Amino acid sequence: MLKAFRNIFAVPDLRHKIAFTGLILLLYRLGSAIPSPGVNLDALKKYAEQGGIFGFINLFSGGALSHMAIFGLGIMPYITASIIMELLISVIPKLKQWQEEGEAGRRKITQVTRYTTLVLATMQSVGLVFTLSRTEAPDDPFHRIIDFTWLKGILIVTTLVAGMALLMWLGELITERGIGNGMSLLIFTAIIARIPYEVKVLYDNATSRYGNLIVLVFLAIAVAVIVGVVYLDQGERRIPVQYAKQVRGRRMTMGGSTYIPLKINTSGVIPIIFASSVVFFPVMLSQFITPMKGFAEWISSGAPYFVIYPVLIVFFAYFYTYIVFDPFTQAENLKKYGAFVPGIRPGGPTATYISKVLNRVNLPGSLALAAIAILPMALFYAFKTGTREIPFAGASIMIIVGVALETMKQIEAQLQMRHYQGFLK
Repeated sequence: MLKAFRNIFAVPDLRHKIAFTGLILLLYRLGSAIPSPGVNLDALKKYAEQGGIFGFINLFSGGALSHMAIFGLGIMPYITASIIMELLISVIPKLKQWQEEGEAGRRKITQVTRYTTLVLATMQSVGLVFTLSRTEAPDDPFHRIIDFTWLKGILIVTTLVAGMALLMWLGELITERGIGNGMSLLIFTAIIARIPYEVKVLYDNATSRYGNLIVLVFLAIAVAVIVGVVYLDQGERRIPVQYAKQVRGRRMTMGGSTYIPLKINTSGVIPIIFASSVVFFPVMLSQFITPMKGFAEWISSGAPYFVIYPVLIVFFAYFYTYIVFDPFTQAENLKKYGAFVPGIRPGGPTATYISKVLNRVNLPGSLALAAIAILPMALFYAFKTGTREIPFAGASIMIIVGVALETMKQIEAQLQMRHYQGFLK
């Protein structure tokens, strides 16, 4: 393990990518600490500690929203815009055509996603300013958190939207020039930044009710969840593939055997992020449309949350899996290169067989994903240990472990490409 870490810094290109990624993440945390002007920060911090909808939004910004920082909106408007685009691609032929055009089409879709992100960020910023300008400071009922004027409101909205645009650009820079997926790493960093606060809340609430033993129980559960996440990420079902002998000109190519690896959790942490964004979307709209506030509270807490959130995770696990892995395309590629699944006819029957196996593998994987995501919060509700402050405990662990594993795999690939020994054996 130590040798692998030394190998990372022995490769100049890899060393520069990691340093660049670290610099961007450092800038992100710096921007998350610089507050917007015109806000009563002490009152806002106390308001955020009360949990509720504002605490829900604050989680994915790494606590930046609790002092209305430049990057206070976090990356969730971009994730929400990406979900909207993925759904629209399935129903709008023009977008589907762009997706099939290759790199040029993907650039068009990315551009539309960026504009949608800015629209959502503007809506959320306006809603936040509108809500906080009508909210009394917890320690001073005669003053608002934001003493609203048009100039002050425009300044705060412009700061938050510009910060969102800059954050989106930083995430794309990490993806292009650094290591790992930029947007995932930004969410990873935001959640990691909240861990000390969450641990303190858990410790204070749990020990006051049940003593120090309950903390050990929760730590054991956290370790079990991490093990489960690693198992889901590494587990796979292998479909055997046989290549037939082919005669090309005067040469005969020998057949061989390989396999198609179908991961138990093909979609990784994407269903968690997508499901969180869908639950988060009414919360975002409630900041802009006051009558939706009750519905947003209803969907993001209590019994409805325990039903809606796991169902969304299972749905998005299937949805994203079939986006990234099309059984019919896979079957056509096998047929084109003279390969077949033993005992299955090429073409349509192969596609049906792969789809059937994929569904069987995806069902337990998606259910396990939903169970891991919801288990910690269920325990927090059962033991009454500060659930309002930790609304996505299971999802947080999954995102942290999933992004860490994915980034480690990319570093591993870079090391092995240069004939170095990596982390994985």
